[in-house]
Amino acid sequence: MNRLKTHVNKGDDVVVISGNHKGATGKVLEVLRKKNQVLIEGVRLIKKAVRKTQDNQEGGIVEREGPIHISNVKKTEATPKPKKATSKTKTKNKTA
Repeated sequence: MNRLKTHVNKGDDVVVISGNHKGATGKVLEVLRKKNQVLIEGVRLIKKAVRKTQDNQEGGIVEREGPIHISNVKKTEATPKPKKATSKTKTKNKTA
């Protein structure tokens, strides 16, 4: 099975660049590769009704993170990487 390459991975810090939640930042909780979506901590909270079960005696309404399309998020660097100093040097033609 082919894995789709994504620009963000689980645990990365990202910022939402478009849509209703533009400007929101958070940590990637999960990457849904087949749907090209990501779950971001604290962004796009949706309410979901949960049925009573033996494990969950209370049931009720639970807030969970909803998926956001991967094209709407951009990776941010917590600590910016230092840029490499490059200098342009002219190459001299050596004649022997």
